[in-house]
Amino acid sequence: MANTKSAAKRARQTTRRTLTNRRALTAVKTQLKKVRVALQAGKKDEATTSAREFVSTIDKAVKSGRVHRNSAARHKSTIGKALAALK
Repeated sequence: MANTKSAAKRARQTTRRTLTNRRALTAVKTQLKKVRVALQAGKKDEATTSAREFVSTIDKAVKSGRVHRNSAARHKSTIGKALAALK
């Protein structure tokens, strides 16, 4: 339990931020999983649309500071290479 007003406010802020961070990261992981499943199955069209959604989702997470830009670039590069190899 917080001992001061400022500590209580910090606790409230932390819980709010934790929820938004978790929501954003869960969305990124879900989209990445969809892309990987489509790539494993060899479904080119589905993988392409999933990849487009994944790139959008991860770029939004980078813009808000929830994911590091180098990590996002690495994921996008790996997905792009896999899509190119699939075609």
